[in-house]
Amino acid sequence: MFVQRCSATRLGATLARRLAVWKLDVWGIPYSTPLSDTVALLVAELAANSVLHGRVPGRDFELRLSYAYTTGVVRVEISDTHEASPDPATVSQPDAEAEGGRGLLIVEAIAARWGVKDRVGPGKTVWAETAPGGAQGRPVG
Repeated sequence: MFVQRCSATRLGATLARRLAVWKLDVWGIPYSTPLSDTVALLVAELAANSVLHGRVPGRDFELRLSYAYTTGVVRVEISDTHEASPDPATVSQPDAEAEGGRGLLIVEAIAARWGVKDRVGPGKTVWAETAPGGAQGRPVG
């Protein structure tokens, strides 16, 4: 298990992604492997959403990673203190001209499973898991 608080800024989101791939490397999942790249993208999208949509002034977000050595599943959790939660059942395609709105679609496409859960205190945790063995799985949403 790895836990780190990051500032709710673009720099904090970048730091979360870099820390995630560093920790995976420490756990024996080398940089630039498919699993490392998948986790980096999950962290980048979830942290960016937290910074853009879940930011509460003066509050950080939290990155939590866990790795099940026996199955190869990596779980990414991003917690923030904003009350609004995405609904996995209602993730939809944005207009073709829209500049944003695709982050959770990316998460849904590359994660084996993802969802939202309550946390102690204000806010929520958005989580995503890789498929067993680190291969990309079919989204469950």
